[in-house]
Amino acid sequence: MTSGATGRKGDTEQLSENKTGIIVIQFVTLDGVTEDPDGRQGFSRGGWAFRLGPQAVLGDKFKMGQILQTGTLLLGRRTWEHFSHLWPSRTDDFSTKMNRIQKLVVSKALDRVDAWSNSVLMKGDWVEEVKKQKDRRDVVVIGSDGIVQTLIQRDLVDEYRFLIAVNSVKPSPQHTIGSRRRNNRNQ
Repeated sequence: MTSGATGRKGDTEQLSENKTGIIVIQFVTLDGVTEDPDGRQGFSRGGWAFRLGPQAVLGDKFKMGQILQTGTLLLGRRTWEHFSHLWPSRTDDFSTKMNRIQKLVVSKALDRVDAWSNSVLMKGDWVEEVKKQKDRRDVVVIGSDGIVQTLIQRDLVDEYRFLIAVNSVKPSPQHTIGSRRRNNRNQ
């Protein structure tokens, strides 16, 4: 794996200290696959992010640093459900920051999000709320392909941070960067 692949609208600089925006961070293969990086969804091509061992993805590989103290996370249902089982029991520095940061959860299916501290369920027009949030603080989207696609379509993403797995998994068209997810039900 290699980290450090970033990009921002209009230039290659990261967001300045005074500017906030929407930052998309994702694990991705050389051929653009974002689908099932940890293998938990059971897809035939899943688990590719961990083929080099867990050390490849431990800690703050996306260089979020201060954003974990001042920003907010934006997560879809599946990502939030996975993270709500993964992070709360961890106590290292990075995990503590992940547990403290505000989390906005987009879901039509969930009624509650109290399984992970500082989570807020967003119903209705979540895009408008995210626009308001990004004026006040950085909004970081982790995984959550359906949310990422909506934000891309509305030209709201300000920065991309990718952790690139140096392998190829022959992508299905609906699970690559820039593709529109075909089944976006029950986010």
